[in-house]
This record gives sequence, structure tokens and C-alpha cells, in this order.
Amino acid sequence: MDDLIDAYLNHLAVEKGSSRNTLDAYSRDLHVYAHFMCNVCGHGDIEGITPDDVLAYLKSLKGKGLRENSVNRAMAAIRGFYKFHLRERSVQKNPVALIELSKAWMRLPDTLTIQEIERLIAEPGQETPVGLRDTAMLELLYATGIRVTELISLSVNSINWQVGYLIVMGKGGKERIVPIGEAAYKSLSRYMEQVRPLYLRERMTDVLFLNRFGSGLTRQGFWKIVKKYADRANLFKKVHPHTFRHSFATHLLEGGADLRSIQIMLGHADVSTTQIYTHVSRQRLKEIHKRFHPRG
Repeated sequence: MDDLIDAYLNHLAVEKGSSRNTLDAYSRDLHVYAHFMCNVCGHGDIEGITPDDVLAYLKSLKGKGLRENSVNRAMAAIRGFYKFHLRERSVQKNPVALIELSKAWMRLPDTLTIQEIERLIAEPGQETPVGLRDTAMLELLYATGIRVTELISLSVNSINWQVGYLIVMGKGGKERIVPIGEAAYKSLSRYMEQVRPLYLRERMTDVLFLNRFGSGLTRQGFWKIVKKYADRANLFKKVHPHTFRHSFATHLLEGGADLRSIQIMLGHADVSTTQIYTHVSRQRLKEIHKRFHPRG
């Protein structure tokens, strides 16, 4: 199966423009799958794999304590692998075609309430250059729902100041446009006028968000920034950069936005990925009912 895995990963890299993180994750998942099928199920030939073998593999993942999103990602890798090779006629059958993950395995994304988001965004303050920069980043993350990799990759040309929208280069090199909103627009303007020239000094770079040495931020660096302010805000939840993305989508849906519009803004290729947020809203409704109904 190694040659088939390499061919699929090459397809993702060359034709789909998948990120290095995606390629690494899919490579790990597919090689673990191949190892299980060979050494546990005894299949040296890919054509011998059955749906029961795949179910046994998924059960083994759960037995190892993998979180639901990791199991779902492994299944996404396997589904994509078979879909590609069926199209290429490298395999004759797809043992995962009729397998659906149990809904109990679906982990609802962590979200913050609007009030919690406001407390978190207020934490950096407006008194220092770092505070102004961090406020702008948090405002933009919540206003647009972009991924942290997309945030730290933004250039000064990513913003259309006249119209007030962001041009984002997402997964697979796909470009999308997302409105910024008034609060993020004002915060970004203050950062651009008061902080970026200070951090830029005499360097030449078009990276939008800079550290005090004039360089771009890393994913790990931004994660630490978010964690610092979440701790200060006394949010007794696990907060990470993606929490802003989940909150963005959930609050839009609860405010009446249609799923298709949210899908476009998030940059999801398939609306089924976006539908997780409908589960979040239903869960929220159950909580509200239980809390406020006299016989809840």
C-alpha cells in the first residue's frame, strides 16, 4: 500500500495544494491504517480489505483513546484515499463506502459566548503597542473566522480598506473574501497607524502582523498569546485559536445567518463540514430549555 499512499499524497500536494500539516497528518493516518490491515488483519493486498476490517480499525483507534476529531480525520484520509484510487482505477472496491461514524463520536466544537468573547478581546487593552496589536488580531480572528495559519500569513495587501473586507488564501490555495466588520476595522486601523511602523523599523516585509523584532508570528507564538489572555479573563474553558473560528460560525448561525453563507466565509469545500455548527445550536437550545423552562 505504500506506493498507493505516496501517489495519493502526491495528488494532494500537487493538484490540491494541501498544506504541509495536512500532508503530514494524512501520511501518518494512512500508514497506521496500512500497518493495521497488514499486521492485524493479515491483508498484504489492499483488495482483500473488508468493511468489517475497517470497523475493527476504527474500534482500535477508539481503544487507544484517540479523540473524536482524530478518528474523523483518519476516516477523512481513508475516504479520500479510496476515492482517488477508484477514480484512477488503482483499486476496484471501496470498503469504507457504507461506513458512517457514529454520531456519538462527533465532538461538538468548543465555543465561547458573546460575553466571553468580549471579555477575552478586552484583555490586551489599548495602552501599549503589544496590546493594540493583540487586540487587532483577536478582533480580526473573531470577525472573520479565519484559521490561525491564515491569520499569521496575512499581508498588508490582504485588506481592502475602501470596502472593508479581507482576502484570505485558504486550504488548497483557494482564495475567499470575508467582511471585516466595524470593530475589527477600527482596531486594525489603529494597529497599522500606531504599531506596525514601530515594529517594522527599517525592515522590508509585507507581513501584516509583526512581533517587536519586525518578524512575523508563529502558530505556537499566537497560541501562547490566546492562552495568556484566556487565563487573564478567567475563562474556565479550553480556549485555543480555533475557538474563535467555532464561535464566529456559531454566533452567525444563532443570529440567523444561512449555512451556505457561513460555509463560504469559513472556506469549507463541503457544506457537510459546516453542518457541525447546527449541532452546536441544537445543543445550546437544549441547555437554554433545561435552564429556563419551569419543568426542564
